[in-house]
Amino acid sequence: MNNVNGILPLWKPRGMTSHDCVAKARRLLHTKKIGHTGTLDPEVEGVLPLCIGRATKIVPYLTETKKTYEAEVTLGQSTETEDSYGQVVEEVTIDSIPSRDQLLESLRTFTGHIEQVPPMYSAVKVKGRKLYEYARAGETVERPVRQASIYAIDLLSDPVRKSDGQITFSFRVICSKGTYIRTLCVAIGQDIGFPAHMSDLVRTQTGNIAKEDCYHFDQLAEMIDNQSPSQFLLPLMRGIGHLDTWEVDAATKEMVAHGRVLSAPDRPFRTEEFVICYRQEAVAIYMPHPEKAGKIKPVRVF
Repeated sequence: MNNVNGILPLWKPRGMTSHDCVAKARRLLHTKKIGHTGTLDPEVEGVLPLCIGRATKIVPYLTETKKTYEAEVTLGQSTETEDSYGQVVEEVTIDSIPSRDQLLESLRTFTGHIEQVPPMYSAVKVKGRKLYEYARAGETVERPVRQASIYAIDLLSDPVRKSDGQITFSFRVICSKGTYIRTLCVAIGQDIGFPAHMSDLVRTQTGNIAKEDCYHFDQLAEMIDNQSPSQFLLPLMRGIGHLDTWEVDAATKEMVAHGRVLSAPDRPFRTEEFVICYRQEAVAIYMPHPEKAGKIKPVRVF
């Protein structure tokens, strides 16, 4: 398909990597210019917006947005990968189930800015190698401490004892880019006083794109046969709606389309970078000119 531009709100299935999803979308849409907006592990399902054509220019902006996850914690076991797919490294018997109030109090302590040490089984690079490469080789390496922000965290289910004696509960978290939910689950368990791991994870929202907006691959294949891509792709504005906007007239739109430096409008912007729109469609992203007072310059032109 030629001239395909927009955001494909894909519901990533379990068992595929994010790169697998990009490759399959390229085959279905017959276009190479596709980028994803935040890696999901193969065993995780959920919202994975794919930027297509001109929309690839907003990949960094959509990647930086808040993410919402629903996670299940299992108490009583910790694993080398911090999820249910790794070897068990510690196991204890839990005689009494933690109370709901105890869990709520623990979750509250993780709201705000937190520090995390990335899991050894992750793609973070140290000295040019990914951590999981060190882990698979049986090597240890000092891991960098990373900052993350937890904007909201809520208990979704009361703790229950499973048939194997382990205890599980679920929570929803709204967090910044780069937050390791596996590591958060382990930290919550430690705060309560038990080894723990993440036993399930679903991403339900990325920025302004939610589960309800998404399509599965089988739906996508059917739509491609029967509809124009413009009918199921989201406009660029859905991916950059967290930026302020400036609606301009046709003459200004032409200058913007050619990447001209412009005089700043007589109004403040709530974000340093902002979207210039014409008839509510994104034309470009601009920012204050760093060297010319009272001027604005293009960052991305669509």
